[in-house]
Amino acid sequence: MRIIAGDWRGRNIVAPKGDLTRPTSDRTRETLFSMLASRLGSFDDISVVDLFAGSGALGLEALSRGAASCLFVEQESEAVKAIRANIDTFDARTRTQVQQGSVMALAPAKVPHDLILLDPPYDTGAGQVALDRMARLGWIGSASWIALETRKDEDIAVKALEIESERVVGKAKLTLLRLKD
Repeated sequence: MRIIAGDWRGRNIVAPKGDLTRPTSDRTRETLFSMLASRLGSFDDISVVDLFAGSGALGLEALSRGAASCLFVEQESEAVKAIRANIDTFDARTRTQVQQGSVMALAPAKVPHDLILLDPPYDTGAGQVALDRMARLGWIGSASWIALETRKDEDIAVKALEIESERVVGKAKLTLLRLKD
């Protein structure tokens, strides 16, 4: 795996050992960030949250493209080691936080974030449950963009959110969501 664009373009990302995580492919990540760039315009100075972070590839890609900060949330210890190794490799400690634990245990947010990236295990519904909780706890604001990766045949429905765009890439479906008006 590698960073697709930005300051760290072409640099390799360490993946967690074992088979407890499913890293997002370079092609899927490239499609996702193209979708986001056409809506955000720029990643400069945004705050990002990478949930079910795995290797941290999604959050690192946002940082490479200019995001101001990223909070990585992951419960698997091997994945947390990989995220920390990647952060060290890119010398990004001042722009990042790593929280080991369940996404479902997140406390209320102090402020909403600009971009929330979720790549939960397929076919579990964990992404929808996490988004419902995050909407209630103030993580998602009117200007927030949410990107959720699921298996291509999974349906998405979160009461507080509306689907802005969907795209199938191989076995994955990328869904961009916003708060309902």
